[in-house]
Amino acid sequence: MTDGLFIAFEGGDGAGKSTQVALLRDAFEAAGRTVLVTRQPGGTPLGREIRDLVLHGDHVSPRAEALLFAADKAHHVEQVIAPALAAGDVVLTDRYTDSSVAYQGAGRDLGAQEIHDLNMWAVDDLVPDLTVVVDVSAQEGRRRRGEVHDRLESEQDDFHEAIRAHYLAMAQGNPQRYLVVDGTLPPEDVHEAVVQRLRSMGALP
Repeated sequence: MTDGLFIAFEGGDGAGKSTQVALLRDAFEAAGRTVLVTRQPGGTPLGREIRDLVLHGDHVSPRAEALLFAADKAHHVEQVIAPALAAGDVVLTDRYTDSSVAYQGAGRDLGAQEIHDLNMWAVDDLVPDLTVVVDVSAQEGRRRRGEVHDRLESEQDDFHEAIRAHYLAMAQGNPQRYLVVDGTLPPEDVHEAVVQRLRSMGALP
């Protein structure tokens, strides 16, 4: 990669990731950088079909769910993320491989290491320069989502708390690559914490 920068936002459903992605896009564009905003699943036409199938279709077995999400990531990296990074752009993604490790590995109890290995193979070992975990409780996420839930969002709180715990464990195990922010803070305060971390990395002025 040249001067491309890859940042992923992770966290439970309703944590406020998309708000933070938008705020950070504005900050990078104000600094003169070209920014690509994308998401997983759904960052490509194929990804949108996979997203609709898995999140809004009929029952999908846990292993099939993991494989479909891995297929989305493989295609997304090759078609969208890798070319943008090679061009020197900033790539901001709402979810990346850690979502699969947390949701299918921990939440579905398929094995975190197995899902991690599957996803690393799918993305050819491409990892973000920084992963921001926007942390909220399962109860708070449910409150924010209101009455509309997709197939994963509709799982019980213990499923979402297992996911939350795994995100926090991943971040604790690799603090150089992760930043955990309190998603119950005002969005501007969360954004400022992200900006400060990126300034310490020399990624923002």
